[in-house]
Amino acid sequence: MKDLHLPNIDAEKLDRELVWHPFTQMAGWEKEQNIVVERGEGVYLYDVHGNKYIDGVSSLWVNVHGHNNPEMNEALKEQIDKISHSTLLGLANVPSAILAEKLLEVSPKNLKKVFYSDSGSTSVEIAVKVAFQYFRQKGAAYKNKKKIIAATSAYHGDTLGSVSVGGIELFHSLYKPLLFETIRITYPYCYRCPFELKHPDCELYCAARAEKIIKFHADEACALIIEPMLQGASGMITMPAGYMKKIERACRENGVLLILDEVATGFGRTGKMFAAFHEDISPDAMCVAKGITGGYLPMAATLFTQEIYDGFLGNYWENRTFFHGHTYTGNQLASACAVKSLELFKKNDLLNRIKPTAELFAELLKDFYHLETVGDVRSIGLMAGIELVKDRHTKERFEPRERMGNKVILKARGMGVIIRPLGDIIVVMPPLVIDEKTLTVLMSAIYDSIKAAAL
Repeated sequence: MKDLHLPNIDAEKLDRELVWHPFTQMAGWEKEQNIVVERGEGVYLYDVHGNKYIDGVSSLWVNVHGHNNPEMNEALKEQIDKISHSTLLGLANVPSAILAEKLLEVSPKNLKKVFYSDSGSTSVEIAVKVAFQYFRQKGAAYKNKKKIIAATSAYHGDTLGSVSVGGIELFHSLYKPLLFETIRITYPYCYRCPFELKHPDCELYCAARAEKIIKFHADEACALIIEPMLQGASGMITMPAGYMKKIERACRENGVLLILDEVATGFGRTGKMFAAFHEDISPDAMCVAKGITGGYLPMAATLFTQEIYDGFLGNYWENRTFFHGHTYTGNQLASACAVKSLELFKKNDLLNRIKPTAELFAELLKDFYHLETVGDVRSIGLMAGIELVKDRHTKERFEPRERMGNKVILKARGMGVIIRPLGDIIVVMPPLVIDEKTLTVLMSAIYDSIKAAAL
């Protein structure tokens, strides 16, 4: 058996021959400028050849306190010396109990219970299943409340339940025969408004339509799921002020549970611990993952109100139990990392410290409008999407075969930056601890990469 630590291992060759990468057309993989990461330090990644890159997407939106953080490392090592895993089915453990308390302390105050899982997709599956079962157990008057309301162009994960509530044709249309039916409201995409209106003159027409849909389907809808303030994988689409509050109010008035998918927006990404705090939203359930462990280990959680939790209590023979679980639910190593991550938020006053960084970020993004191929720039906190277009005046998109977004990221790699596109939308989401000097270097490289790709 080969030792992972031997220097003569050809990881690039092994990867090309054996690994099937996610969201990747492998037919062209060997022709790309591929990078095999060997280590990380702070906001930088290093490949097997010693080349250094700024991690411009936080390793798919998860890294918070930097790679190889000494305090995170120590927390993980301390836990390894105690125990790495024991089941949460019929047992409890110390780190997951501590984490539950710390999570609820920083979450919307109406949330009281934590159900652990291991990915954003599973956190959504749990929320959807709980909402369905909650009304099934509430009584005969609620027997028709079976459907989920979801937004257009949503992305909630890759398992079949989360795909059912997703709405990205490219990712999800193939699987329609396997999916359950959902009710759709329009997510506000002001740059490409489907109603051909302009914000703010539109007076949130999309929200008014959504309110009507929620009211019309109240008798058959058990829950509404939505990404608050920013829709991630659909293209970093920012939500105009007031939309989310209107959706919350409509759910409350019509007896529809509100599920917030904070997988991408949680843990400081939007400038607040959770995007819900931008408009003081109180969800019935909230899905969190990605940044929960600071980028160290897979973990997720779905947070619920006391009322929903109480709806599952009863005698054993009533079968009101939530029959759902994962082998690594509440894993001690992941929990220990998540606890330390939340402690670092507090110790380093991170949410306040990133305010000037986020302000600089917003200023630097304005410069991108000088590039003719940039149609729209959207950001909140330290999350941004730069939408590339063939014609700025008509908003005409590039042909898919041109792969403009991919051209940009390959140019960026040559400039020492790792970013990843969503089609022709360039995503920028650095670790929260990035300093202003490094952020300026990052944004300059992305600017030059877009300019070079258009030549």
